[in-house]
Amino acid sequence: MLEALQALLRIPTISTRVPEEWDHRAFQAFHAALREHFPLLHEHLELTRVGEYGLLFRWAGTPTERPAGAPTEPPTKRPPGTSPESPVVLMAHIDVVPVEGGQWTHPPFAGVVEDGIIWGRGALDCKASLVAICSAVEDLLGEGFVPARDVWLSFGCDEEVAGQAAPLAVEELRGRGVEPWFVLDEGGAVAYDAFPGVTSPIAVVGVTEKGITSLELRVEGRGGHASTPARMGPTARLARAITRLDRSATRASIPDATVELFRRAAPLAQQPMRSVLTAAARFRPLLTRLLLAAGPESAAMVRSTFAVTTLSGSPSLNVVAASATAGVNIRVMIGDTVQSVVEHVRRTIADDQVRIRVVDAGEPSPESPVDEAFALLGAATAEHFPEAVTAPYVMMAATDARHFTAICRRVYRFTPFEMTKKQREAIHSYDEHLSVDAYVKGVAWYRTLLTTV
Repeated sequence: MLEALQALLRIPTISTRVPEEWDHRAFQAFHAALREHFPLLHEHLELTRVGEYGLLFRWAGTPTERPAGAPTEPPTKRPPGTSPESPVVLMAHIDVVPVEGGQWTHPPFAGVVEDGIIWGRGALDCKASLVAICSAVEDLLGEGFVPARDVWLSFGCDEEVAGQAAPLAVEELRGRGVEPWFVLDEGGAVAYDAFPGVTSPIAVVGVTEKGITSLELRVEGRGGHASTPARMGPTARLARAITRLDRSATRASIPDATVELFRRAAPLAQQPMRSVLTAAARFRPLLTRLLLAAGPESAAMVRSTFAVTTLSGSPSLNVVAASATAGVNIRVMIGDTVQSVVEHVRRTIADDQVRIRVVDAGEPSPESPVDEAFALLGAATAEHFPEAVTAPYVMMAATDARHFTAICRRVYRFTPFEMTKKQREAIHSYDEHLSVDAYVKGVAWYRTLLTTV
């Protein structure tokens, strides 16, 4: 079980926005290793290539018949009101982010397993979940199991760069008339250290995610020699715009999912935090104030955020820049729109000489219902993580799942691995790691899900 994960962690499938920088041999090697370690999956599932390296598998289900001797599940385990003809989609992605800085305990692409810990880039984001899905499918195929409905496996290749594999997978499914009952992608986790005073883990399932919009701010001017600078040149004007934006804040609001998260977390907390969380869950204004005061991570749960991420100006120390640019990454809160946040930037900067260009735009995802499909995820979690409480939440980061809202109203984001706060901080950073026990539990979780859908 671990050998497959180690092998795939060792392949540096780094995606980049520059096509010339892609290591095509790495992605080809990943496909070959996946076929080597999961032969039954490749033999029995229909495979469609999506984009350059994306994979879309179809595991055909049968709602009425199963092979003799195949494991079965009681009909009562299927949530009421669901159609066996409605397929489900399980997602993960092949690509990983580059390795930049940080002191790694083990080389990021060595796939080392030591003292019960799996180390490597992609251990959490998100090769381990991809391999866990494949392992569960492979095991069930070996037992002759046939799912009660079609199961699709959608593995994107360019999630980390907001690429086209996921939209193309959606179009492929749409063209086939596939309307999933639910879609499950990476996202939340069985999270420890989720709230102060809460020692029990909370299995947070993303029912929506903030939108992502990127802007370019540009100021142009005469430029010239650094010995005779003019006041309010391009760099100074851009700096003023950035400062104004940094000091601004959009309106704060609390989505229903956040209120429900606090309501479910409150009974797990010790006093006095239990009373605080209980009161906050009942009164949205109080919850808003608490989150705004608790720091930037919590404040991001209630408002759109703006981060200046790139800067460029003069190519030389003795040259006044003729143009200066800044990149702004915006995470659009549920209830806001791309238009409203761009207008906020425009009003805040209040300078016609700062040109604002929308590089890419993404609205917040629709909020998925907390209904029988959500309950099915919670039931699988209760079986394998009985100490955890399953709760909805708003995901801050972006996933490929957002594209699937075009064909499905139940799109969830959950990775069935136990993660500490330190582990979550390692995502996109250094020392990404996962315990062997957590990985094994994750495989079992996917197996349970597949046998109960």
